[in-house]
Formats: sequence, C-alpha cells, structure tokens
Amino acid sequence: MTTAAPMQRPDKGNILVVDDTFENLDLLSSVLGQEGYEVRPVSEGRMALRAVEVELPELILLDINMAPMNGYEVCERLKQDARTKDIPVIFVSALDETLDKLRAFSLGAVDYVTKPYQMPEVLARVRTHLQLRRTQQALERSYSELRQLEALRDELVHMVVHDLRSPLTALICNLSFLRTELADTVSEQIAEDIESADAAANMMVGMANDLLDVSRIESERMPVQIASVDLLEVVRSAVDNVRRMRAGREVLIESNGPVSGWFDASLIRRVVENLVSNGLKHTPPTQPLRIEVLGDQELRVVVCDQGGGVPEQFRETIFEKFGMAEARKQCDFHSVGLGLAFCKLAVEAHGGRIGVDCSSGQGSAFWFVIPNQRPKAA
Repeated sequence: MTTAAPMQRPDKGNILVVDDTFENLDLLSSVLGQEGYEVRPVSEGRMALRAVEVELPELILLDINMAPMNGYEVCERLKQDARTKDIPVIFVSALDETLDKLRAFSLGAVDYVTKPYQMPEVLARVRTHLQLRRTQQALERSYSELRQLEALRDELVHMVVHDLRSPLTALICNLSFLRTELADTVSEQIAEDIESADAAANMMVGMANDLLDVSRIESERMPVQIASVDLLEVVRSAVDNVRRMRAGREVLIESNGPVSGWFDASLIRRVVENLVSNGLKHTPPTQPLRIEVLGDQELRVVVCDQGGGVPEQFRETIFEKFGMAEARKQCDFHSVGLGLAFCKLAVEAHGGRIGVDCSSGQGSAFWFVIPNQRPKAA
C-alpha cells in the first residue's frame, strides 16, 4: 500500500518579519507559517535591509524599538529606494502614543498594530494589505500593457498617415492642374466637381496633420512660438482658409476692433480653422456662423453654430483623442476627426482652456480662452 504524500498548501505570500524579541518573532513566524505564508524572520534592522536586497518580500511586519537601527530608520531607508518603496510596511510595536503612529504613517507605513496584539487582528491586516498590494500590481501591469498597446496603435496610425500624405499631395496637385488647364473647356458642373474633390482632399490632409500634431504636442516635440499678433487678423485668415473649401458659406466675425495678444499664431489659426469647419458642418447652409473675438488680460474666441447641440454627456469626451468613437455609437453628432483633440492640446499648451456651451434648440458655442501674457525673456 502506498502512502499519500502530504498535501501542499499554496504559498499565500512572502512576508519579512523584523523584531528583536525572540518570543514575538517566533510567535509571528509560527502563526503566519501555519496560515500558508512564506515567512523570513530577522531580528535586527540592518539584517532586514540585507534580506530585502536578497529577495523582495511582498509585505514587511516591522518592530520599532530595535538597536542599533530602529524600525523608523529601516522604513525610511526602504521608502528611499525605488526597488523597495512600494513594499507595504506594517509597524508592530508596543509604542501606542498618537505621535508614534503619526510618525510611522508619515514615513510611508500602511498600517500600525499595537502590542500586545491579537493574532486574528494581525492576520486580517496582513491579508488585507497583501490583497491591496497584489491588486495594485495587477493594475500597474494592466496599465503598462494598455500603454504599450496605445503606443503600437499610434505607431501604426502614423505609418498609415505618412503613407497617405504622398498620394494625397499628388491628388491635390493634379486637381489643381485640372482646374487651371480645363477652366475654359469644361461645364460648370464638372468645375464644381473638381472643386469639391479638391476640398475633400485638402480636408483629408488637414485630418492627417491634426493626428500627427496631436502626437507631437503630447510628446512635447512641437514648441509653442509666442509672439505679438493681432488675434482678429488670425481669425479672419482662418475663416478665409476654411471658406476656400466651403464656398458660399456666411461667417460673421464680431469684435470691437484689433485684438493684440501674445500667442503662437500658427497653432491658434489652426484651432480656429478646426472650430469654424466644425461649426459650418453643423449649421444649415442658409444660416450664418457667428464668431466672437474678445481680448484683454485673456484672449477669447467663441464659435457659435446653428446645429442641434452636443449632448451633455459628450461635452468633455469630444475634446479627447479618439473620444468621439463612443459618442458616434450613441448619437448623430460628429466631430472633425482629431481636430477637437488638437484644439484642446494646442490651447492647453498656451496655458488656456477650451469647452462648449449648448442651449436647447440654439446650437453650440465652442470657445477657448488663452492668457494674454508677454513671455519672460530667456
């Protein structure tokens, strides 16, 4: 008859127990071992630091009154090391004054048990903090994996965008050639079709540029060039650029006169272009798009369309990268690709803010505000 091998309990965790009193060290090690934990007992602070260097524990039970290095010093050394700073430390001490506990928590301890302790209480706290630590580690791994997937997605998208720009540029050049060479030989309808194709191709180039520039701003590879500029002229220039692709649309610009300010004219012009293009998409052809330009200590631009408005639950989402993907599943509101995400990043790069206000049946007012401050001399 064969004898069955003893059942092996699964290891619940690696715990370092540090206490210079043999009775306490033996009791904690014995009870934790019986519960299935892998226990490493040490009786002095410097030995604890060496034990951590050999193998990182998942949790540390740490006494305070030890010599020559006390528990506070051990905890402080652990929290200063990048490898060990996240290991949860539970102080187990006879010191029960409030100041003792406050000092322990200020050094980074996650819990404090006062001697004489009750083992059920110690075990409950050990289980809780081990579970919290493992949950935190799982979240960190998931976050790291998501970041890697996002980086891979962005890289693939950038490759596609770069591959698209060359044929789009060739298409725009050929359409421009056709428009010039055939201007007097084709019908009005064909001329309009060529203009429409040219506008669509330019819009695709703009969307590709938005995507690439969103990535550049996020990685801080697109510096903001601040200079003294007339904001009203920048808005007019942006409107003219958009109207080349949307001929016949009425855009009203309201201002009390020139609005001098300090900002990156190129970035802000593209912000306005995106907001105007978006506004025209959601304004009936017979209705005008209205723009307000204001300036003082802050520069403010408001683009008011005549559309159906943005549902309240999407008024933050639409400014996030790929944030409209979920919104498009639930409503008919469409943004202009990554245009609004670019706007948000460009405005925030100026230290400003952006948003949208909506009234029922009265359209949307997309606005942004940037500080009007001359940059400090280098």
